[in-house]
Amino acid sequence: MLGSPPPGPARPGFWRSPLRGPWLTSVFGSILLVGVTVLFVTGLLSYAAYNPDLAPGNDQTPNKGLLGFYLFSWPTSPYWLYRLTQGVHVTLGVVLIPVLLAKLWSVIPKLFSWPPLRSPSHALERLSLLLLVGGALFEFVTGVLNIQLHYIFPGSFYTLHFYGAWVFIGAFVVHVAFRIPTMARALRSRSWRTELRVPTARTEPEPPDATGLVTPDPAPPTMSRRGALGMVGAGSLALLVVTAGQSIGGSLRKTALLAPHGQQPHTGPNGFQINKTAADVGIRAQDIGPQWRLVVRGAGQEKTFTREQVLALPQHTAALPIACVEGWSTDDQLWTGVRLSDLAALVGLRHSPPGVFVESAQRGGAFSSTHLRDNQVRDLRSLLAVRVNGAVLSMDHGYPARVIVPANPGVHNTKWVTRLTFGGPQ
Repeated sequence: MLGSPPPGPARPGFWRSPLRGPWLTSVFGSILLVGVTVLFVTGLLSYAAYNPDLAPGNDQTPNKGLLGFYLFSWPTSPYWLYRLTQGVHVTLGVVLIPVLLAKLWSVIPKLFSWPPLRSPSHALERLSLLLLVGGALFEFVTGVLNIQLHYIFPGSFYTLHFYGAWVFIGAFVVHVAFRIPTMARALRSRSWRTELRVPTARTEPEPPDATGLVTPDPAPPTMSRRGALGMVGAGSLALLVVTAGQSIGGSLRKTALLAPHGQQPHTGPNGFQINKTAADVGIRAQDIGPQWRLVVRGAGQEKTFTREQVLALPQHTAALPIACVEGWSTDDQLWTGVRLSDLAALVGLRHSPPGVFVESAQRGGAFSSTHLRDNQVRDLRSLLAVRVNGAVLSMDHGYPARVIVPANPGVHNTKWVTRLTFGGPQ
């Protein structure tokens, strides 16, 4: 009969931990409420930083429509802005993994409630729960795979993570709206100070209530709630230690054990992190050899420069980091090259130069070209760099010339530049 649950996890006495209950679930839920909100906001900022509404070349997310309502011109100051926001996004996402797993453990009996569908309203609740749990797992799993550069999922991470985030946050908002009164009551039901003093031997189940989380047949406790919270906190702290250094940099970079770019590839002026090498994207010697030319277009004009001619132009230096979507960033590097605004002036755009379309010797693939906004071009720290830390750019760092822009996602600091078109493609 439908009213009689089958053997297994749908049975009320199957889940016997005396720790489960509204209070512990609400503790984990309150942490996730704050953490997920910060993750979502920093994720939106990351999307805005990619300047997705500039042109199709910048945006791999088709038909975003109303989901792009908040987009704005990403600023260039402070120059470390993207390093901060994306570092927080990635580090916090990793740190919250133990909390997410603990929250799922605390509510797992509800996932097997019987009967599965009791009414149309219950069916809608179950659907929202499926979207919430599935969306959370999808976002965290794809995020971790991305920062480890394991692109084993079908399609573009950029698109999948973007739409997955909106599905998840929609279910999350609905869930919070319905559960916040229950969570508030549960947190008030027990004193934190008292609960954290209770040892394992005196740990008892919470009183039964309508949530269905409290087991009717509790097993003897093997851990206190204090121990459970401590174990989750220790897991989050350990992940913080082995992750945060990739964004903070300096001596802490050596602690970033989970970062694929956590360590310097070699020593010397070019000895800092690289996302993709020249070999990775198929750059050939003839693409960047003596025959390399820089083409600058704008206002109906076109000029071509050899490397020697680029070096003869006025050179400027700016101290800027590279910060990537995977959460890693370099320390500040001293870049030297020609200001983008000066290059715009060479083709008649001396006053209020427009944005620029940057093309690379990289053939095909994502981000072989990119658009930069006018405010990015006008910033005097935005350079077509030819040297770094006093040395000629290495091939892997974009020789003979690369773009470097303050507060710009690393993938838009295009390497192996061959053409700059001010005002967009012509």
